[in-house]
Amino acid sequence: MMDFTWKVFLQTGNIDTYLLFKELEKENQEIPGNQNEDLAQIDFPVS
Repeated sequence: MMDFTWKVFLQTGNIDTYLLFKELEKENQEIPGNQNEDLAQIDFPVS
């Protein structure tokens, strides 16, 4: 979800999309165990 949100921001430059990305990033850091999921997505990106 974060990757998609970042790509939308890059294409549109919409500040609301950037703020959503930062909110998702913050929530992702607060929940233990999500780091492994992020690393798995880096190893096996969904295209």
